Amino acid sequence: MKKNNGSETLHYSALETPIGLLYLVANANGLKALLFENTWPEYEKNLTSFEQDESSLLRMAKHQLTEYFAGRRKIFDLPLEFDGTEFQKQVWAELTKIPYGKTISYGEQAALIGRPKAVRAVGGTNGLNPISIVVPCHRVIGKSGALTGYAGGIERKKFLLQLEGIQV
Repeated sequence: MKKNNGSETLHYSALETPIGLLYLVANANGLKALLFENTWPEYEKNLTSFEQDESSLLRMAKHQLTEYFAGRRKIFDLPLEFDGTEFQKQVWAELTKIPYGKTISYGEQAALIGRPKAVRAVGGTNGLNPISIVVPCHRVIGKSGALTGYAGGIERKKFLLQLEGIQV
């Protein structure tokens, strides 16, 4: 994770969900991170300027996540702000196009971004996705249909896919 330079103040809040505590981080422009409790400590220690509060963006994100977990939301409508290389941003942007209740393979995702030989790089970049769930890297599975790595753990990935009606 990259340290913020202190010129922007990041706001964060936590939300209890069926898959555990989630931490949401935003600046004035968009949601920058949605992290599981196991990945939060590493992210937090790299921040230099942040405060816990309920900005309107964080309230909106928490509301949409609550609807998602209740089965009442299939599409998130939140401004997002990615920090990463152009390749990472391209991979993460492609994730946002995977419809609710659908999955694709890492190979399919690599082909969709015009880099069919970059399957491993796509998989690694998905693993660095800072905005879990909203940017649905859980919808990417192995070519064989197997559930593969997920920053929140395979059990959470399985839960999210089942919540969306996907047989795993």
